[in-house]
Amino acid sequence: MNLRSRPWWIAAILGVIAAGNLANAVWMLAAPRHWYETIPGAADFGPYNEHFVRDIGCIYLTTALALTWALVSIRHRFVLLAVVTVFHVAHAMLHVFDTAGGHVSADHWWLDLPTIYLPALALLAVTLSACAPPAAENS
Repeated sequence: MNLRSRPWWIAAILGVIAAGNLANAVWMLAAPRHWYETIPGAADFGPYNEHFVRDIGCIYLTTALALTWALVSIRHRFVLLAVVTVFHVAHAMLHVFDTAGGHVSADHWWLDLPTIYLPALALLAVTLSACAPPAAENS
């Protein structure tokens, strides 16, 4: 399946992840301390640093905008998806490394599953499908 064919489920995945990234970005930028104190496990990675939380909020804002652009621009879709996927997969791998290395509790395998691991896997699958050869068209 190729992203150029734009199946509804690919648009749904990108839309949900874009909306989640945008919501996270707005929260991190507007209320960084509230974000830090509310997100389960965030404090496990170190003391509160308002600037750092807002820096990461800028990254999530960028990914939300790129995914939104990818939804409407066939021409730029693969490149936008690839860049966003690199961030999400690298971020997930960092969480795997920290959890596997005992830097945080094993609870993080479950805490990070819905917001870190699943979006990374979904984006990886969509991005890989975008670089697959086009499916044969039925006449």
